Amino acid sequence: MSENSSTTPGGPQPESIRFFGTTWVEHSDGYGLRRVAVAVGSLAAAVAACFVMRFAYQGLEIADVGSFVDLLFILVFSVCSALAFARTWEGFRRRPADPSREEALRSLKAIGFIGSLIAYFCRSLMEAPGEKLRRTEYETAQAQYEKRKGSRTGNPSARKKRK
Repeated sequence: MSENSSTTPGGPQPESIRFFGTTWVEHSDGYGLRRVAVAVGSLAAAVAACFVMRFAYQGLEIADVGSFVDLLFILVFSVCSALAFARTWEGFRRRPADPSREEALRSLKAIGFIGSLIAYFCRSLMEAPGEKLRRTEYETAQAQYEKRKGSRTGNPSARKKRK
């Protein structure tokens, strides 16, 4: 092995996905088991979150705050969960056009966390959440790299200088 050789392969590197690392590239190292674990975990977290919401609603009933506040509680969490589901699902399909807008909607996703968990569960039944997006980007980057690499005639710095 020469001094100039690198330990990392040339070209684009796959982006890591939470809970999966880069196992999504070749579906290796327990990828299937990880998908099952992510699906079960996100569904269990969503169920637990529903129980927490039920306890919060019971607290409002005990406090006897009135039917308007009860209705408002249900409406806010339902709408926020639906929007969080839609935003999370869309985030698995494409990158946000405006990252600052996504940052502004972070609190909405936090309120509607049950919707985000359900989106994560549903997506993990099909693939690692975000896998299709990252695979498309990775394959495009690889194709561009190969095209650039093929069009070069060699490394100019490695050429011998003529006298």
